[in-house]
Amino acid sequence: MATFQFDFVGPERTLYSGEVEAVQLPGTEGEMTVLPGHAPVLTSLKVGVITVTEKSGSGKRIYVQGGFADIGPKAVTVLAERAAPIEEVNPAMIDKEIEAAEMARDATEDLAKREALNGQIVQLREAKNTLNL
Repeated sequence: MATFQFDFVGPERTLYSGEVEAVQLPGTEGEMTVLPGHAPVLTSLKVGVITVTEKSGSGKRIYVQGGFADIGPKAVTVLAERAAPIEEVNPAMIDKEIEAAEMARDATEDLAKREALNGQIVQLREAKNTLNL
């Protein structure tokens, strides 16, 4: 199968760089799978899991909290606000993030900000369920 270059950059380190067959992204407009030859797209990412298929039957999963994906026919670059390999994610970490988002939501009277934080809380809970934590 054809491949393309995938680079995943977190705020502290590069989490992945290499040739892949496919990448599944948690876009804010919905989940999307990128294959070689994809039309150019710039999309924002929500809280979720990026699944990297290196070759049939093998790959990696990376937890992401927001960021952007620059998609092209020969390469995909993800710039994440926060990210970690699945092996480094634990229930306490996500619970702490949910609690912080709930506290921020409860402390603001800005309705738009409350709505955004409610969305983030839902995404964090969905990610926790997806990861079976």
